[in-house]
Amino acid sequence: MGHIAYIGIGSNLGDKVNQCETAISEILRADRHKLLAKSSLFKTKPVGVTSQDWFVNGVIKIETELEPFDLLRTLKGIELRFGRTGTFRWGPRVIDLDILLFDETETRMEELQIPHPLMHQRQFVLIPLAEIDRDLIHPVLKKTIKELLEMIKKDQGVEKLSIPR
Repeated sequence: MGHIAYIGIGSNLGDKVNQCETAISEILRADRHKLLAKSSLFKTKPVGVTSQDWFVNGVIKIETELEPFDLLRTLKGIELRFGRTGTFRWGPRVIDLDILLFDETETRMEELQIPHPLMHQRQFVLIPLAEIDRDLIHPVLKKTIKELLEMIKKDQGVEKLSIPR
């Protein structure tokens, strides 16, 4: 039996929707990950640095045989293949892949923090995560995704995209 990981996906440069979809395919191809659930994609206002183009964001739930650091290396390799370069914190990116949750574990190291340290403050993470599993419990805060979402009072500009399949 593998590990369960939730991965946040985002892009705000170029063909954002296609880049998110292609990144999901790359994740599933790498190391034989199994897709368990996939959220819709959402158009979202930028957070932090607001003077940039809007993002497309989504979340996938996968089963993986990899340990957290190996999964992180796989995701960073995909980002590099997409041409992601180091910009600045919350800056524009061709693709951004973040491990949000991994099993029910907590990891606190400089290069990897699980659960993602800001996920509970961001509707662009919680809304797609709630679409997949609103009763999922944050392993540190001990609240469901639905409860965390209800705690955010201000609308952060997240809107579901209608993408023909």
